[in-house]
Amino acid sequence: MSAKGGTSFQPNKYFTLPHIPQSPSPIGEGLQEACAMQDRSRGEVKKNVFARIHNISTIFAAFNGMLYHKTYINDPAYEWVVFIHGAGGSSVVWYKQIQAYCRHFNLLLVDLRGHGRSAEGPDMQRHDYSFESIALDIVEVLDHLNIQKAHFIGVSLGTIIIRKLAELRRHYVKSMIMVGAITHLNFKSRFFVKLGRIFHDIMPYMWLYRFFAFIIMPRDEAKESRNVFVQEAQKLARKEFIRWFMLTRRLTAKIKKMEENDPGIPVLYVMGEQDHMFLEPVKERVKKFRNQTLAVVEQCGHVVNIEKAAIFNELSIDFIQQLKPQPVHIENHGS
Repeated sequence: MSAKGGTSFQPNKYFTLPHIPQSPSPIGEGLQEACAMQDRSRGEVKKNVFARIHNISTIFAAFNGMLYHKTYINDPAYEWVVFIHGAGGSSVVWYKQIQAYCRHFNLLLVDLRGHGRSAEGPDMQRHDYSFESIALDIVEVLDHLNIQKAHFIGVSLGTIIIRKLAELRRHYVKSMIMVGAITHLNFKSRFFVKLGRIFHDIMPYMWLYRFFAFIIMPRDEAKESRNVFVQEAQKLARKEFIRWFMLTRRLTAKIKKMEENDPGIPVLYVMGEQDHMFLEPVKERVKKFRNQTLAVVEQCGHVVNIEKAAIFNELSIDFIQQLKPQPVHIENHGS
């Protein structure tokens, strides 16, 4: 089933999208441009750098005590889409989504605490590391920008943060699009997490990160995704990596609790058929709850938004646009 020409999304269903060859770009031009933008935004806190991309106002901002964030403002009347990266990444991982999404929405991209530019602010050195506090970091940015409702897109561990935000502040969330969603830890994933806990004190953290990146994204098709995540993880301080990694101690319990609750929010899971760690639990989940749909992309791994960007962009934009209230036409038949 193809997203071409629009996709009909049905709750409690999943469908497979056929493989469409894409030109590989180990570290593509879009990523280089995104990294260059972040480099240009380096400087004093509260400094804004403005750019113009397709007549979209692009604002880079890092405020004291707040997450570093970027907004791509199209039109005040347009809906907002908020992008949340995973552990070890940064807002750069969405470099293949920006141009496609800018045509339809206002965008907000954040660097989670300790990641990307959020690692540079002295007031971001917080010690309360929990999924709740990380979700509330995002709420703080939403309130600052007066974003009252938005569609949320997350990848990998970012999907858990979005679900936690929906649990804490449901009124902010119009819909959730989950890429490489983590909804259950199987025996294999629990084994590797436990192994990481044993060795994290003695092993260089980048060795550990590269190991997990390869375990989750082992195939050649995932090379670009691995490169992006490893490149961004190198900007993490060791102590920040350890803080985030230690969140896994409570991960199983958190996921189990979220499994029991249906927030009643439209959800689209976009998973690669080669996502051997996390695909099967998502298939089971969509059978249990209303308003949840799964799209499986052939010949694709964990990070669909990078590996199959064109398919992901068209599919996810279709999903959001189909949620808009349809105008009601009343025919006047006369008296």
